[in-house]
Amino acid sequence: MAQLYETMYILRPDLTDETQSIEKYQTILRDSGAEILETQHRGKRRLAYEIQKQREGVYVQMNYRAPGTSVAILERAMRLGDEVIRYLTIAQEEPKAEPEAVEAVE
Repeated sequence: MAQLYETMYILRPDLTDETQSIEKYQTILRDSGAEILETQHRGKRRLAYEIQKQREGVYVQMNYRAPGTSVAILERAMRLGDEVIRYLTIAQEEPKAEPEAVEAVE
């Protein structure tokens, strides 16, 4: 069963082509059965503290619907690759449909 997920990750700032790395992780998700809903390239920002001798990073946020196995595959690829310095995946709740307003009959 597919669930909504949000993955935020930080790429090394010295990459020559950031979009190629973003496409790589989107392809990994699609190949494992995920549906990518939105990808936001948030740009280069200064980190609050140094991570792997880096003071800046390129932030990317992906929202997608996928089975849990797809998340495991994505996180493994991020852990083994050298372009991602941090990542975090959060399972989101499905948005609930708003109940329709019922008119009071007098």
